[in-house]
Amino acid sequence: MSEQVLNTVSFAGRAASSSQFKGLYSEGMSLVEETAGYLDGTGRAASKVLPRMASVLYAAESMRLTTRLMQMASWLLLQRAVNNGEMSRDQVISEKSKVRLDGFNVDRNAPGWNDLPEGFRDLVERSLRLQNRIAILDREIYRPGEAKLPDNENGVRAQLNLLSTAFSN
Repeated sequence: MSEQVLNTVSFAGRAASSSQFKGLYSEGMSLVEETAGYLDGTGRAASKVLPRMASVLYAAESMRLTTRLMQMASWLLLQRAVNNGEMSRDQVISEKSKVRLDGFNVDRNAPGWNDLPEGFRDLVERSLRLQNRIAILDREIYRPGEAKLPDNENGVRAQLNLLSTAFSN
């Protein structure tokens, strides 16, 4: 029996330089700004009246949220730099090694989670969805042999997102 070699088509290279990337970039940077505004305003006030357990969780999760967003913003800025010819792919790969896109999941069953402000939980959820999309795109571009999806990502949805990104202009 002869061995079959499966050739997959990677749409990520096209997706990373498409107009959809500009949308992803804009979405990411807007989420960073929105989160900063929330944490400095409404979130700060809301956190002062939380029950003790939720207050501790809010402090920990807000640090994770800002770290997650800064990592994603770093990746987006690096990708924009390579797309604009400001950095070589090798330079980006070197710098990208400092960026973590995995491992920032949330324990929604943690004591106090349901006591957190709805606006805060929404920011956390949106940041996780964006993180998953960026992590998948990163793997497709820089590590195409690693097809593992994040624990909280649907494989079909991930592929549809990549296809949508690749063919939208």
